[in-house]
Amino acid sequence: MGVQDGPTLISSVQRAFRLLEAVSAHANGAPAKQLARETGLPLATAYHLLRTLVHDGYLSKLDDGGFVLGDKLKSLHTAGSVQTLLSRVRPTLAALRDELVTATYLTFYEDGEIRVAEIVDGPRTPRVDLWVGMEDAGHATALGKSVLRELDDDSRRDYLSRHHLADLTPRTVTSAPELIRRLDQSPMAPAVTDLEEYSLGTVCVAVPVYAGDTLGSLGVSLPVERHARLEEIRARLIPTANRVTRSLSLTI
Repeated sequence: MGVQDGPTLISSVQRAFRLLEAVSAHANGAPAKQLARETGLPLATAYHLLRTLVHDGYLSKLDDGGFVLGDKLKSLHTAGSVQTLLSRVRPTLAALRDELVTATYLTFYEDGEIRVAEIVDGPRTPRVDLWVGMEDAGHATALGKSVLRELDDDSRRDYLSRHHLADLTPRTVTSAPELIRRLDQSPMAPAVTDLEEYSLGTVCVAVPVYAGDTLGSLGVSLPVERHARLEEIRARLIPTANRVTRSLSLTI
């Protein structure tokens, strides 16, 4: 790297940020000449940076020549909003981990899939080896089954029609009618359990949570030797899930 490379790159980044800020002030877009004038940049420099930002997806160029914020920048905003939400509940998840001495998990049901949003574990509370992704193991995990239990009939049928109920362990339920029956008759409702259905040697319990209208689940995993504690853990999960729902449902 040459002596001038560092300052030059920093200056380019600063100019790009100034252009992004200027574009964000115009809901209907603004042309390059106006943006150059507002940011105090030479027109040639503004054109070069605008083309780069469009190429990388941070800006879009309209048919009339104006520039607006691009999809990549919007996705960063969305990701930032999710991070802000999760930052609100991480202390609660960590406190639950420390109290129960269990790894703690949070999932959301988004775009028809059950996805892990957060895992809080530690040296004394290792997470389960997610050797099969949640999107393919919703039927075998307490986290996934908690979501499925809360879905309406049509949404549940849609999910099951799109996902093969893979046989992950000898205890995995692979019959959709039997899975639904067990969900509807869960003896620990609103909690559900995974009794070595995803991974031999591990049991889990989960309860529903919400982020506004988005359904999710909060759960913990523990060695099968601690199976007798599931009722105790359920009793702690429910009020914690209520706190998590309140935190996640606050307007950012």
